[in-house]
Amino acid sequence: MTIRRRDFLTLAGAATLSGSLPRLARGADNGVYDLERFGNARILHITDTHAQLRPVFFREPSVNLGVGPMQGNPPHLVGRAFLDRFGIRPDSADAYAFTCLEFEKAASRFGKLGGFAHLKTLIDRMRSEAGSGRTLLLDGGDLWQGTGLANTMRGVDMVEAANLLGIEAMTGHWEFTYGEKALRANLERFKGEFLAQNVYLTEEAAFNDAKAFDPASGRVFKPSVIKEIGGHRVAVIGQAFPYVPIAHPKRFTPDWKFGIRDEELQKLVDTHRNTDKVDAVVLLSHNGMDVDLKLASRVTGIDVILGGHTHDAVPQPIAVTNTGGTTLVTNAGSNGKFLAVLDLEIGKGKVKDVRYRLLPVFSELLKPDPAMLALIDEIREPQAVALSEKVGVADRLLYRRGNFSGSMDQLICDALLGELNAEIALSPGFRWGTTVLAGQPLTMEDVMAQTAVTYPETYVQTMTGGQIKDVLEDICDNLFNTDPYYQQGGDMVRIGGLAYTCTPTETVGNRISELKLDNGRALEADKHYRVAGWASVNEQTGVPVWDVVARHLRSGKPPNRSPPGVTLKGVEGNPGIAGQA
Repeated sequence: MTIRRRDFLTLAGAATLSGSLPRLARGADNGVYDLERFGNARILHITDTHAQLRPVFFREPSVNLGVGPMQGNPPHLVGRAFLDRFGIRPDSADAYAFTCLEFEKAASRFGKLGGFAHLKTLIDRMRSEAGSGRTLLLDGGDLWQGTGLANTMRGVDMVEAANLLGIEAMTGHWEFTYGEKALRANLERFKGEFLAQNVYLTEEAAFNDAKAFDPASGRVFKPSVIKEIGGHRVAVIGQAFPYVPIAHPKRFTPDWKFGIRDEELQKLVDTHRNTDKVDAVVLLSHNGMDVDLKLASRVTGIDVILGGHTHDAVPQPIAVTNTGGTTLVTNAGSNGKFLAVLDLEIGKGKVKDVRYRLLPVFSELLKPDPAMLALIDEIREPQAVALSEKVGVADRLLYRRGNFSGSMDQLICDALLGELNAEIALSPGFRWGTTVLAGQPLTMEDVMAQTAVTYPETYVQTMTGGQIKDVLEDICDNLFNTDPYYQQGGDMVRIGGLAYTCTPTETVGNRISELKLDNGRALEADKHYRVAGWASVNEQTGVPVWDVVARHLRSGKPPNRSPPGVTLKGVEGNPGIAGQA
């Protein structure tokens, strides 16, 4: 298969000539979205929008380390290494969209990305150019969660937006954390298909005749759908996040069991190929990219994996060879920043050729769709005043994404330490959460964009130093285990009041060392410490974390500008690091 990548808009030359950095002109896209016509079927893919209906700033990571065979390979490239690998010009709009380099300067120059009104404009254009009956719009999950609005409405707002956008099939992850009742109610409203081949009833639930798409097999949801695109039959298989009951409270999905289930997936692919005689097979996945790369080497007959979960924006598919041929693996970023355009030349029973583009959704280049804009305003109106409440000002660039630390996470840890009178704070390494530029107001909407989960309760508990180290080791192994099937796709837990050294290339139990409290004293294995946290998989009764953070910001206490307390070892020369942890 031939894979071509077109160059995106670059304005570095104009900046040099004018002596200043030009802003993009809304509506004048300068051809950045003019795609060469190719093939007879077009699949459009978005993933991990995390309910961000309006345009956002989102800083890509400066640390995304790969270890073992993943080191130096996509998606574990950042900064200049990323630009070099994908042939992207520095100081360009593309460099801004795909990397963290000079983020604040580039943000003022190129503006926000995403937004469903702008996304709809682009999607409609891509559909129109492909021709009637030749396109399919897919969503890779994490669509309903990530904002205060979505959390309050239990995702109903996003179902309405998805229907107007025209999403024809989706899979899930955070959607499951609303619980079965809310999930099924939303799916009744959703006009597309919800696909998940890897979710089954537990034995007890099956015995009690719990609801399932296929009671005989125990599959809870429809596993796949066959769509006719451009006169050809394309099978789309859904792969939900495999670790829902581990990463989230089991009480949300007590009757369901998950997993990668590549053996069942192979059987389903074979059925579509041999019995249904489809012309192409696409896996709509929320595994995370490293997991998808391994899966592609084990399961044959899949043409393309449209991946999500790990928020990796990778401009080119990665070709994986297996015993049956080649599978292309993609990952389409997050927060509505990107629209993936997969153009296929399909023949009888096979894909002949492919073109793939991952298009940044520059909000200042795309006129917002009026109908979507009106829907967003209507949905937001009842909560607009509460969400717009100013609770503080960003004293620096506030961001989250990165393997070890983000300034927004530091702020949350500071709030936990100060408001809950704790010695140590733990905050989960979620990859969702938008970016706020220095000097900008911080609103409740900004706070909720970092904390909006259905289990937000804070807690304070006593832990020994040994227990704390064990927690860090366990989470670190989830991030850096050399077998992708043992990874869950998040980042390292964020720490307040404590510093440590991490050696990602070490073995499990040996990665975390030199633990020290902020006062310089070593963490003692047998000593007890007062630890605050939130988003525990165990049920808690404390104040929601967003109230704790808002109270901290309103207090006007001086911000903690201490650098993140993580020292990395053994990663010298790793192209997955371009700055602080």
